[in-house]
Amino acid sequence: MAIGNYLKEIGRGKDGARALTRDQAADLFGQLLDGSVTDLEVGAFCLAMRIKGETEHEMAGFLDATHQRMNRFAASSRPTVVIPSYNGARKLPLLTPLLALLVARAGLPVLIHGTATESNRVFTSEVLLALQIPALTAFQSIAHGEVAFAPTALLSPGLQRLLDVRRVVNLRNSAHSLVKLMNPCLGSSLLVTSYTHPEYAISMANTLTLLRSTALLIRGTEGEAVADPRRTPRMQGFLRGRAMALQEPLAGTLTNLPDLPQTTDVAATASYIRRVMAGQQPVPEPIAQQVAHILHMVSSIETSTP
Repeated sequence: MAIGNYLKEIGRGKDGARALTRDQAADLFGQLLDGSVTDLEVGAFCLAMRIKGETEHEMAGFLDATHQRMNRFAASSRPTVVIPSYNGARKLPLLTPLLALLVARAGLPVLIHGTATESNRVFTSEVLLALQIPALTAFQSIAHGEVAFAPTALLSPGLQRLLDVRRVVNLRNSAHSLVKLMNPCLGSSLLVTSYTHPEYAISMANTLTLLRSTALLIRGTEGEAVADPRRTPRMQGFLRGRAMALQEPLAGTLTNLPDLPQTTDVAATASYIRRVMAGQQPVPEPIAQQVAHILHMVSSIETSTP
């Protein structure tokens, strides 16, 4: 169906807009990814969905279209841990790379995917480069115990274009929510993802359940899928869509706070991560707990039957 017909349904405002079916959402988002619509129509979609909000069936349809067109990594003999990283750091040091390295040290392949979405934040790709882990420029197998970073443009140029709309209109759109739920890997995997506001915890959980996903969902640190090193957030698991409580939040900050870098500086963050990995500084307890839950989830994947 032509995109104008879809815009007529979703563009009636918060109370008047109608939800699309999963198949309709897949058709619509496929047109956006394929670049078969005008820039004006792309902008209209982004603003209409921003006002309306996505249902879990619409998000599932958007993901169907994305996965059908996405370049994906080959399956590994062990579950790949997938970490989306799109928010970056504004006030706190960016410790998503530390989480990935700790998980990889347990012998698992780890894939981080992301892109810079703002000009005034530090992003995971920058910290990884300082740790001598450059972004991939082509697809390759991810070894056990290895951390790889895939730019979004490598996975899906069409999705990258949608993310870049934010730089024009200064508003997030459906693509920014989608990237936190998509899986660029074939075969067995564990998605480690996060939400920023409580209402997203509900919508993301509903989508993970609908898709029968295997994932660990937490309240992110400035939107990143790593536990705040100063406090223990709620962590929820999904094993093929079945929800389970992994960690209840602990009120307040920790009694003994970790000795974190005082800035978000890339070099200082990379230096801190090196010291933690070398055992010269302790792993912040909330991140250690998150790693333990990730390993528990991977064990559940490996021992369970579909």
